[in-house]
Amino acid sequence: MRLRQTVLLLSLALAIGAFVALDLGRFLSFEQLKASQASFAQLHAEQPLTVAAVYFLIYVLATAMSIPGAVVITLAGGAIFGLWQGLLIVSFASTVGAVLAFLASRFLLRDWVEARFGQRLADINAGVDKEGGFYLFTLRLIPVVPFFLINLLMGLTRIKVWTYYWVSQIGMLAGTAVYVNAGTQLAQLDSVKGILSPALLGSFVLLGIFPLLARRIVAAVQKRQVYAPWADQRPKTFDRNLIVIGGGAGGLVSAYIAAAVKAKVTLIEAHKMGGDCLNFGCVPSKALIKSANIAHQMRHASNYGLSDAAPSFSFKAVMQRVHDVIKAIEPHDSIERYTGLGVEVLQGYGRLVNPWTVEVALNDGTTQRLTARSIVIAAGASPFVPPLPGLDEVGYVTSDTLWDAFAQLDEVPQRLVVLGGGPVGCELAQSFARLGSHVTQVEMGARLMVREDAEVSALAQAALQADGVQVLTGHKALRCELRPSTGIASAAKPSMDRHASHAMTNDAVATTHEKYLIVEHNGQEQAIPFDHLLCAVGRVARLQGYGLEDLGIPTHRTVQTNEYLQTIYPNIYAAGDVAGPFQFTHTAAHQAWYAAVNALFGEWKLFKADYSVIPWATFIDPEVARVGLNEQEAQEKNTPYEVTKYGIDDLDRAIADSQAHGFVKVLTVPGKDKILGVTIVGTHAADLLAEYVLAMKHGLGLNKILGTIHTYPTMSEANKYAAGEWKRAHTPQKLLAWVQKYHDFKRGT
Repeated sequence: MRLRQTVLLLSLALAIGAFVALDLGRFLSFEQLKASQASFAQLHAEQPLTVAAVYFLIYVLATAMSIPGAVVITLAGGAIFGLWQGLLIVSFASTVGAVLAFLASRFLLRDWVEARFGQRLADINAGVDKEGGFYLFTLRLIPVVPFFLINLLMGLTRIKVWTYYWVSQIGMLAGTAVYVNAGTQLAQLDSVKGILSPALLGSFVLLGIFPLLARRIVAAVQKRQVYAPWADQRPKTFDRNLIVIGGGAGGLVSAYIAAAVKAKVTLIEAHKMGGDCLNFGCVPSKALIKSANIAHQMRHASNYGLSDAAPSFSFKAVMQRVHDVIKAIEPHDSIERYTGLGVEVLQGYGRLVNPWTVEVALNDGTTQRLTARSIVIAAGASPFVPPLPGLDEVGYVTSDTLWDAFAQLDEVPQRLVVLGGGPVGCELAQSFARLGSHVTQVEMGARLMVREDAEVSALAQAALQADGVQVLTGHKALRCELRPSTGIASAAKPSMDRHASHAMTNDAVATTHEKYLIVEHNGQEQAIPFDHLLCAVGRVARLQGYGLEDLGIPTHRTVQTNEYLQTIYPNIYAAGDVAGPFQFTHTAAHQAWYAAVNALFGEWKLFKADYSVIPWATFIDPEVARVGLNEQEAQEKNTPYEVTKYGIDDLDRAIADSQAHGFVKVLTVPGKDKILGVTIVGTHAADLLAEYVLAMKHGLGLNKILGTIHTYPTMSEANKYAAGEWKRAHTPQKLLAWVQKYHDFKRGT
């Protein structure tokens, strides 16, 4: 491949060099064409086929090598062959030449460009895959845009050759006709400028705008078609500007924005305001983590010059604190607050009846119907429960149900199996281990936290094991079993389940059977005894019960939306977990802005949801936080990168706090300080990450971070020192050698 690229490159270089050395460009001037018009006409009269073939070949070669003079050659086509024959020859010759230039660019340059700008090109290719032909057609209609530049740049994309050919053939036809026709009037022209009058240029611009107008017309037709089955149900007036289904982060922010801009908005929530994050996820888990970390610090008080102490506590009190924290934060997301902001809040289940109408089954048993110009679905997600045989018989909890279920226990779960090695599973496994549970964590994959780099996974596993978690990676859960008990002590322990229907209330069964999870590892089965089983293997979007299927809105794992978060109905949007691709509270709130603004003002301007800088964190100890690419993803995407790493074990504040572990790892564009991604492992990693999120969002490089004053002594200095490591690695050694000579000279040595 490299040999062929070299041969082609040398051939092009020689051809262009010969063109310049022999001054062949003089034959492609307007004056030379006018002077030779009579000779060309006579030659064509004598040998019409030969002249046509030679002309075709010259045109193809000139276009393929991007040689200036295409305008003059096109004029010559009209002057020699007349309008229709000239148009036929030039149209095909220009398209063939354009495709050859396109292929040369693809063959010579695309691999190199992909290696250096992989992520950017991937984003461009995504757009090309979707609408590349449309935009190519638009560019071809405007001759003001240099065609040779289009050939070279499009060759770097993944557009299909056949698509490129036929779109170019059609798109260049109008401009070609103008120049060929002008060539037939060559005797009356004084210069090329005589062709491109302001009026003609204006016409070309309008011609280029036409596809955009046509696209709007097509979109309007498609919109009309999708609404056609419901045309007789479209209200003449609307009760609301916006209806939001779901009171989690996505729904709350959508409703808040609508109320802030004085729109009439209704928020529908059947269960608890605040959604999963407040009631079952982020808030309770972080409250539990804090209690667990305090217990851990007490056991290791000698790290701070104190005496180690076994923490004495009531597990019920710990769980009560979790619920107290939820109650303390509840007012932020309460019905009272949002009503005060101008949001109508209805407690019930919302279901789409048609694209503008929502039927609300209120919790008091009544039903209400409301119409709205726009609707936002923000129904969130729920824990995925794997279809394990015997699971219902043994009972289980999820990350949603454990808070109420475990609140009934007098003591910490003795033998806890955590199924799943993702962030939620790791956080809860470590927390319960620190509170005194014997925790076994089962992960089917080869390592924990598989989305992170391998070294991060290894550190996470080591941290969990240090706290007593038995981590079983590469173990596939097969089934759950109840087996006769071999001892009364373990049999007497209470069992907690997903909900009441799964509770084991039969004391005889509870005292004569033990629970086991059967796993497979390296072809061998293994039975793991447990008292409580926590399923933490992921979450699935809530898609059922909202009328989506009745309206024909496509769903798979999430609601299918476009880049504006619109469903197939432009007035129905989705945001948060139900829309994907991320399942974070902060991304749900981020999407909610786009959904609400587009829903309320989309007829004037639509905004594409921006996922370019999305941070996330796993709150184990040490914390793991990341934004942008890590090494694993960069390699998968063939994105070139440099790695800069700073060990937090060298940081003064971390040493003073006896928390000197972890690192800051920054990926940058090779040779530049532009940040591609950051992974931080250590205490307060999620807080430290914010500086890099800001930098990436606003295009700031490591030099800016290095030049920013960071308070001493703080953990945030780790960010500055990481930037300093990058600077040290890119020190201009040759320049410093000359500086050293300068200093030697100043000393007179």
